[in-house]
Amino acid sequence: MFRRTALAAGLTALLAGPAAAQTQITIQHPLPLNSHYGAGATALKEAFERAAGNRYRVVIQRNDNEREAIESVQIGTIECVITSTGPVGNFVPDTRNLDVPFLFRDSAHARGVLDGPIGQEMLGRFNARGLAGVAWMENGFRHLTNSRREVNNPADIRGLKVRTMENQVHMRAFSTLGALPTPMAFSELVPALQQGTVDGQENPIPVIVANNLNQVQRFLTLTSHVYSPAVLICNPAMLARMSAADRTAFQEAARAGVAANRARVTADEESGVEELRRRGMTVVTTVNTAAFQEALAPAFAEYERTLNAALLRRIRDWQPN
Repeated sequence: MFRRTALAAGLTALLAGPAAAQTQITIQHPLPLNSHYGAGATALKEAFERAAGNRYRVVIQRNDNEREAIESVQIGTIECVITSTGPVGNFVPDTRNLDVPFLFRDSAHARGVLDGPIGQEMLGRFNARGLAGVAWMENGFRHLTNSRREVNNPADIRGLKVRTMENQVHMRAFSTLGALPTPMAFSELVPALQQGTVDGQENPIPVIVANNLNQVQRFLTLTSHVYSPAVLICNPAMLARMSAADRTAFQEAARAGVAANRARVTADEESGVEELRRRGMTVVTTVNTAAFQEALAPAFAEYERTLNAALLRRIRDWQPN
């Protein structure tokens, strides 16, 4: 009897060994699994677990409070976060330059800047803030929605209470247009729209679709006023504990995550507007971008004074090789 018990215990320990040896990496992001963030996180998870021979287990969790998630990565209670850059400026001030309205011409311009020297230099600045910037992902171009009226020109924004991220660059832009910017965490957005605390919000099409914001918003205007990057941020101590080979595998997996994330953004932007129309939203597609840029002239002048004017010029002047 004793020998059988000992043998069973030995087999149990043997079988439990590999599972016990797994290292868990938690990645949080603020959107549903079926979203562009979810696509990126899932591709990273699958690529890294496969490359590391299942010695790592990547757990994906939703956390609508991006600032809270970044703080958790900073102190090490979770390992990684995929977040828009909106709240990142509170941790790495240089990223605020990326939030300037009408800075990027199109997605190819934005991706080229972020994947090239400018983007890599900026990722390097995360280290001084107790964070590791791993890779640039994507949220997409931001558009305006509201529950009160069609927005066809800058004057139509005047007086609207618009939820923004906790980001001074975004808030300055909307206050310049005569709106009443109301910063709040994404987790508070839907209740605020339902209760009329705010009239509108601004987000990329994939975010509007994934979160069914059409249920609390009637009007959509394709302003494309800001390109919104996303960034994969990890805890530096977690990366330092990895072997060099595992860190390389993780970086490669992050690149797979970037590719999946951007592909989903492209697909969602192509189909999302029609889907929102189908759900009953009124969509304004023709926007006088020059009029918005002219109305934002005082904000642009302030950005030149308070942000990195030389960096903004480098970004605007970028051209593909």
